[in-house]
Amino acid sequence: MSEILKIDPYGFREYDARWLYKKDINSLGITNLGKGLGTQIIKHLKKNNPRVIVGHDYRSYSEEIKTALKEGLISTGCYVEDVGLSLSPMVYFAQFNLNADAVAMVTASHNENGWTGVKMGIKKGLTHAPEEMKELKEITLNEKFVEGDGKETIIKNFKQTYENDLINKNKINKKIKAVVACGNGTAGMFAPGILRRIGCDVIELDCNLDWNFPKYNPNPEDLEMLHAIANSVKENNADIGFGFDGDGDRVGVIDNKGKEIFSDKIGLLIARNLSNIHKKSKFVVDVKSTGLYSTDEVLSKNDCKTIYWKTGHSHIKRKVHHENALAGFEKSGHFFFNQPLGFGYDDGINSAIQVCHLLNDQNKKISEIIKEIPTTYQSPTMAPFCKDEEKYGVVDEMIKEFKKIKDKQIKIDNQVIKEIITVNGIRFSFADGSWGLIRASSNKPSLVVVTESPTSDARKLNIFKFIDEILKKTGKIGEYDQKI
Repeated sequence: MSEILKIDPYGFREYDARWLYKKDINSLGITNLGKGLGTQIIKHLKKNNPRVIVGHDYRSYSEEIKTALKEGLISTGCYVEDVGLSLSPMVYFAQFNLNADAVAMVTASHNENGWTGVKMGIKKGLTHAPEEMKELKEITLNEKFVEGDGKETIIKNFKQTYENDLINKNKINKKIKAVVACGNGTAGMFAPGILRRIGCDVIELDCNLDWNFPKYNPNPEDLEMLHAIANSVKENNADIGFGFDGDGDRVGVIDNKGKEIFSDKIGLLIARNLSNIHKKSKFVVDVKSTGLYSTDEVLSKNDCKTIYWKTGHSHIKRKVHHENALAGFEKSGHFFFNQPLGFGYDDGINSAIQVCHLLNDQNKKISEIIKEIPTTYQSPTMAPFCKDEEKYGVVDEMIKEFKKIKDKQIKIDNQVIKEIITVNGIRFSFADGSWGLIRASSNKPSLVVVTESPTSDARKLNIFKFIDEILKKTGKIGEYDQKI
């Protein structure tokens, strides 16, 4: 019996595509996605044989998905250049290095085993934003495909080209002892070797590739992963701990005392360091990030400006590009370095290298450097289940609800809301700098909740409890992935 096409429309997310394979999409569906993407690239570039860089992560089924995707791309006339087993940033780098027209990376990043997806982009250094995803969805589901004669080229040893580019310009003098954790994801093939070759003394943790993710998902926001790195840092008396996600575009950081430093704070340290050299720079941070950027003395002294923007690697990348910002930082661990530091895309290994430079430049431990910025009490990113078809409606409800709370001056932990930002969900903040955030997850059926207070841990918790109560009343919220 021939295979029946399967492709769940909800797999087309805000800035990439993700499905459970073969439950929500099958190989015919993936081939149609390739046809849709090929058609879209040709339409945008107005050329018949665009060159498309393709790579895949280490999941057991990623290669067969890549084969189906390539079949679709080639049928539209695309010239596919396959760089093999890759990290997402390696595929982005290849677009610059090989001067190609577009990229398609087969990965579901840190999502649990069974998930698959594609990160794609046309303009160099940028990935699809909601408008492009909407257009791709329409072309693919309506099968409005062009036909052409494409071909495929296998690019051998590109991994070496990518690694050398990072290593040659980033040698450090100090022997930094670093725990490098990869959660058995694809970064295990890359991160330990690169950091070793820039001059680090590397202690590997779960760097062997195992697509079953036997211990935890490779996700630098996952508390289980962060605790494993913390234990290893303490056992080995290391200077720093790095945790990379499944496709290597994000990093999490643990200090020399085994304490996690959320990525937005690491971003602030890097921004401070960069602002001394690059005065009057702009930085872009996502709405999940610490409020400290807007009050930071060093950034202010160096005449730097911070813009809070929508969460999501594609949104921040585009905003960095649009604003010609020096760098962008996302709380989830995506860091973006624009020229002269990088090509504007997110690369977890390059981000870890920037932290190594920070340690190399200052004769201090990371735990001492972090003390130079004010203490705040931050929650991890918490994700209560909420159906894909309901999550945006729930967020709209929350925006109305919190605007009412602000207008009526209803107190939350004895404070009234001072400001509301609605560029991405709702972020409400108070006079003391405390804040809470509710937004819809871009790649899973869940919401995202974050709280922070510079005043006390209790206040952080009270703001979360208030949010949790209001969300429960909607009757549309399920279990949290993790909770304070």
